[in-house]
Amino acid sequence: MAKNLVIVESPTKARSISRMLGSNYKVKATYGHLRDLPKSKLGVDIENNFQPQYIKVRGKAKTINELKEEAKKADKVFLATDPDREGEAISWHLQYLLGLDPNEKNRVEFHEITKTNVKNAIKNPRKIDQNLVDAQQARRVLDRIVGYEISPILWKRVKSGLSAGRVQSVALKLIVDRQREIDAFVPEEYWTITALHNKDKIDFTSEFYGSKDKKIKIANENGADKILDRIDKDKFKLIEIKKTKRTTKPKSPYTTSTLQQDASNRLGFSTKYTMSLAQQLFEGIDIGSEGSTGLITYMRTDATRLANEFVDDTLKFIKNEYGDKYASKGNTYSKKSKQSQDAHEAIRPTSVYRTPISIKEYLTDQQYKLYKLIWTRTVQSQMSPYEYLSTSISFDNNGMIFKTNGKLCLFDGFNKIATGKENENMLPDLKEGDILEARKIDKEQHFTKPPARYTEASLVKVLEEFGIGRPSTYSSTINSILSRNYVEFDQRQIVPTKLGITVNDFLEENFGDIINVEFTADMEDQLDRIASDAINWKDVIGNFYTGFEENIKKVKEDSTDYRIKDKVLDENCPLCGHKLAVKHGRNGEFIGCTNFPECKYTRSIIKTTGVTCPKCGKGELIEKVSKKGKRFYGCSNFPECDYATWDKPTGEKCPKCGDLLVHRKNRNTDEIRCNSCDYIKEKIR
Repeated sequence: MAKNLVIVESPTKARSISRMLGSNYKVKATYGHLRDLPKSKLGVDIENNFQPQYIKVRGKAKTINELKEEAKKADKVFLATDPDREGEAISWHLQYLLGLDPNEKNRVEFHEITKTNVKNAIKNPRKIDQNLVDAQQARRVLDRIVGYEISPILWKRVKSGLSAGRVQSVALKLIVDRQREIDAFVPEEYWTITALHNKDKIDFTSEFYGSKDKKIKIANENGADKILDRIDKDKFKLIEIKKTKRTTKPKSPYTTSTLQQDASNRLGFSTKYTMSLAQQLFEGIDIGSEGSTGLITYMRTDATRLANEFVDDTLKFIKNEYGDKYASKGNTYSKKSKQSQDAHEAIRPTSVYRTPISIKEYLTDQQYKLYKLIWTRTVQSQMSPYEYLSTSISFDNNGMIFKTNGKLCLFDGFNKIATGKENENMLPDLKEGDILEARKIDKEQHFTKPPARYTEASLVKVLEEFGIGRPSTYSSTINSILSRNYVEFDQRQIVPTKLGITVNDFLEENFGDIINVEFTADMEDQLDRIASDAINWKDVIGNFYTGFEENIKKVKEDSTDYRIKDKVLDENCPLCGHKLAVKHGRNGEFIGCTNFPECKYTRSIIKTTGVTCPKCGKGELIEKVSKKGKRFYGCSNFPECDYATWDKPTGEKCPKCGDLLVHRKNRNTDEIRCNSCDYIKEKIR
């Protein structure tokens, strides 16, 4: 019989750890939270100093009873939930449910699921950190008060079934504010003049800069033509050349937010999917003879440090694989911001010798891509800088100055294993006094562009920069506003819906002191101070609630109506004969009967593209929305025909392969191209 009981959150992690500890240990999983605030009421005793009224989570009675039985039989119980505030709180609840001594050292942290780390953690248990628990309780109670007090007012004044969250509402505000910037943006025309040169069989370009005295902006075509009239194609005289040796240091290892950003930008993964894959890599993958082992360290962290032992191993690996000159002297990285907790290491492989290619056969394609991203970034962080020669050249053509810049690699350094090497603008060997000709000179019209809408990656970045939320909350924050239909995806960009804008307007006008960046960031700082035993958590809640309660009373006395009016259609309901209208539901707009609730007729709104399905030739491609809120285009004959594409079809066919041409737009490109092959009809930017 096992003498020791180890309790973790995940059954996958339980299986991995069980193999590592052997027969003297039984490892069981909680499957998440076992105690929480009730869903049916506020669950916070305001009059009794904000005491939380915890209850057992519905459906968890069997798990709780099994854990109690196992705990009674065990000589020692180890609480090994996740190594963060949330995990600390789950262990605290477990301690209560199992009747364990609060002063006993039974809390262990697994920062990586490897045999060495797991056994060392078991040898060094500690008492539950009540400060971390209190920080989690403060967040939970604060969010519960905000959500349960504001949401009913939303139901009455905007639409039933809506909800407001403290952090989610700030994320929504950022998205709506950006959309308003875009809507208010007035584009300005400007022109560029570019000359194409060739020397020593190397093509390169230079661009008009201005006169010798100042930079000149070309506002219109007339201005561009006047400059072109003054330029001679064969009189580009090189008047200045500057060569500067520069170095670029490798980036720090991944934190949660930087991993989410890179996985989004490079791999197209959503924040939720990235965290799901990372969880799998952390909890353990069966890799043949080694068995089930964790491949990365804990994936919820805002620290950038690496363990000294790992750095030593990585430097040895780099020297053996690439040579001594590629190894740094041991790069260290400081905390990114004052909010960084440094509680864990950065996200890294558990072994640098476990290269992506060596374990590829054991991973899914998506697991492999994410692991390769993490492994490469970590190894690069301990490599030598990239060294290059930055060259700036100025040409004079009848008093008109043209400039060009180039880069020459001197030592590739960490780029030796780059996932995407820098695009170097190669220049020929040039010297002052050289006179070149231009093969052609082009003028081109441009318009200034509005700020870009947020993508998941850029929203995570700005949330982190403002100190809003924590690594563990970024994904759930975005998923929350998506699931509530406050925002939607359009070509990977996040766009506020009409409902989202209305909710934001209501919150801004009535709770502007709470739903803003400054307040939310300050509250995160206070939660950190609770965790470090600097302030009492109930004092923080009490200070907040005094002003919040007054605000709630004031808003309840107001009667301003924010409801979205249904658009009545000139069409009768086929069931009862009343008029139909465009209504707004949880999953977006739909058509419903104005005689609701007496008549419950509804139908979805079909947005057609007018393009015939290339697969079945019968259906039409229509706009649809995935379960994750992302827009795509699929055949109207589904499920008989399963053709679908993420990009909007143009109706034209590819001259190369015959598939459809689509409008593909992302952060870096905007083009009309083939959905299957490499044919590109038009680059918009």
